[in-house]
Amino acid sequence: MARVKGGPRARARHKKVLKSAKGYYGRKKSCFRVAVETVEKAGQYAYRDRRNKKRNFRALWIQRINAGARMHNLTYSQFMHGLKLAGIELDRKVLSDIAIHDASGFAAIAKQAQDALSKAEKKAA
Repeated sequence: MARVKGGPRARARHKKVLKSAKGYYGRKKSCFRVAVETVEKAGQYAYRDRRNKKRNFRALWIQRINAGARMHNLTYSQFMHGLKLAGIELDRKVLSDIAIHDASGFAAIAKQAQDALSKAEKKAA
């Protein structure tokens, strides 16, 4: 029986992998066998890190909110609890943006959170 080499399909597959491996170092960009492994691993990292990126941004927003809250003598957890008691429903991304770009706006929000906390303390006492 005659040997089947794959023809145009194999060439197209090789070209697709090597195009994805563009910019890699050494044989990883030019040798098909090595490029296949590297491109597959890169895909795994990309899949994983699309999820990790969401965690990283949430952590960054929390750090920024905490820094802003501490300027108004509140911890992050006290600030968030005060917002909940005050009925302010802003997500962490928006709060972080306000803390960075609008100091007076964030101060007003922090004041409302402090007032709500002090009301809750008076009720409890």
